[in-house]
Amino acid sequence: MKSKSFFLVIITIISSLSGIAQSVKQVKKDKDFAVAFVNKEAERKVDVMIDGKLFTSYCWYDNVFKPVLYPIFTSTGTEITRGFPLKQRAGERTDHPHQIGMWLTYGNVDRNDFWGNGSQGLGKRNANGGTIKHVKIDRVSGGMGEGVLVTSESWIDSTGNRLLTENTEYHFIAKGPMRIIDRVTTLTATGKTAYFKDTKEGMLGIRVARQLELPSKEDVTLTDAQGNPTKVKAMPNDGVTGNYLSSEGIKDEAVWGTRARWMDLFGTIGNEKISLVVCDHPRNQSYPTYWHARGYGLFAANPLGVTDFTNGKENLNFSIPAGKSTTFRYRVIVSSGGHLTAAEINAYSDDFAKRY
Repeated sequence: MKSKSFFLVIITIISSLSGIAQSVKQVKKDKDFAVAFVNKEAERKVDVMIDGKLFTSYCWYDNVFKPVLYPIFTSTGTEITRGFPLKQRAGERTDHPHQIGMWLTYGNVDRNDFWGNGSQGLGKRNANGGTIKHVKIDRVSGGMGEGVLVTSESWIDSTGNRLLTENTEYHFIAKGPMRIIDRVTTLTATGKTAYFKDTKEGMLGIRVARQLELPSKEDVTLTDAQGNPTKVKAMPNDGVTGNYLSSEGIKDEAVWGTRARWMDLFGTIGNEKISLVVCDHPRNQSYPTYWHARGYGLFAANPLGVTDFTNGKENLNFSIPAGKSTTFRYRVIVSSGGHLTAAEINAYSDDFAKRY
């Protein structure tokens, strides 16, 4: 009897320790981290710091022609965005130099190309290129678990006229190994109606690190909004691990041009399993959005390129009347340490839908 009692005590202790370990693990997973901002006006950027480490920077460099979040890191410090053309790393692709970090632009606003401006290289403005000018930082608010950065921009056409004003709220959320960016952008037409002709070249875009690309199979020639071809060469696939999965269950390169409420790009960098997810919002135009998601590292949600995505069967030709506004809302999730399940992403997507 004594022997049996002894073993029962041991089992109880082990169970207790296991429960404590599980609780500690859960606390760590759910822990809020401090979000703070460092304004580096002279360097034309604001650093977003989480738990004292750089998560990303809001940058308004003159040679990029639009504000971007660059670079972007996981909670462990692994960079998930491509370095080229600002800080090229060995083995990276060097196509599409206008695709830098994370941005929101469009390829045809009153015939001005805001998406592709800079496609000839840093600081090289395209003839019909539109520029999104940073105007000011309106508000900065740090805190535990979440920080908010509010900015104002102007969309300037190729002749110097202002077509749109932009007000953007960036909500940076830090909980355990999760890093979340909620971007809420309101565009207001100034002076006259702003016309967004259908094109695949838009809208919220991220250019990812080589390891998160899909393995290349062959050279691909792509055409931009003006009909100019760009060849994206096949490359060695060592360490290339990316895969797409949409909320509708569509996978890999087949996701291009399909509609979904969220898209997951998952892969491994070194030994770190990463999920990079973009969520659409029910109040956005064309929800659920179309996806301009390519295997070579471009990951974009585009609600306005209907003609291109339906092979001409449908069209939208969206517009914002003079003095009126439209808001676009997107959530970007950077998960470290394991690939998110569809159920987990659905929960984050549902939470996002309720917030804004």
